[in-house]
Parts: sequence; C-alpha cells; structure tokens
Amino acid sequence: MDREAALRRLGAARVGRLATADAGGVPHVVPFVFALHGETVYWAVDRKPKRSLDLRRIRNIRENPNVELVVDHYEDDWGKLWWVRARGTARLVEDEGERERALRLLASKYEPYRESPPPGPVVAVDLTGVSWWEAGAQPPLESGQPPRTPRRDAPRAPRRPRTRPRSP
Repeated sequence: MDREAALRRLGAARVGRLATADAGGVPHVVPFVFALHGETVYWAVDRKPKRSLDLRRIRNIRENPNVELVVDHYEDDWGKLWWVRARGTARLVEDEGERERALRLLASKYEPYRESPPPGPVVAVDLTGVSWWEAGAQPPLESGQPPRTPRRDAPRAPRRPRTRPRSP
C-alpha cells in the first residue's frame, strides 16, 4: 500500500474511530462516519440518540484541535489485515458554502443523511499526515525478529524530552 492507496481506503471506509483529547491531553475515542474530500475529512453531529448535545468530542476540539482517526479491515485470515491512520487539525466549519458541500458529501456516502441531514455542527479535519500498515505487504516475521514499523508519509512530530524529578 502506498499513500494514494491509503487515502482511497480511508475514503471508502464506512466507519472509523476518532480520537480527540482535551486541553490536559486526556483522550476520548468514538466511532464516527465521515466523508473524505481531497485532504480533508468531514463529519457532522447527526440525529442519532446521544446522552447530551454537549458532545465531549466537540468540547475537546475547541480546547485542542489535534486529532487522529483510524480505519481498518479485519478478517480471521490475518494475511488480509490493514489499517490507515490519519492525523490532522480539526475545526468547526463556519463557512455556509463549505458546510453545504460537506453535508452533500456525507449524504452521497450515507443514505440516512439523505433522508435526514445532520442538524448539528460540521467538523473538518485538515490532514497533516497519514500512516498505514498492511499484513500482506511484507513477508511474515520469523521468531526473534524485531517488529516492523508502519509506513508514513511524513515524519512524526518531535517528542518532548522527559524530565526527571531532581533528588532533594
């Protein structure tokens, strides 16, 4: 799989997992439906039953716009497994033209949205990186070999150095 194939699989996936985090870095992961247009993923708060309209994922995006999403394929034949992970910057769509475009994309992918368009906020995730893995793309590991790492289209952000508490 290459980047183009990873984006095709991302766009074709019917459901994904969206990870947001609050300002303190506490993660929150939910399944979600979405549409991909170019390098932007769109999703909307729809009419499915929810405990509250004050959704944690929206609050998290307002506090910390960095998100990741994952789509995958599972079969008992593990030689056919794959996943695609995308990271990006989320934003609430304010522009009415972009909102309408996003809702049309979602409706073209999901029949329930044709019958009942989402009334809530529309969110855009502008992708900043994509990584992927596919089981059949590499020969199986032999016992004792180190695990392989996923392919990426962009380097990871630098990690913050760990600080050790000073001894008194």
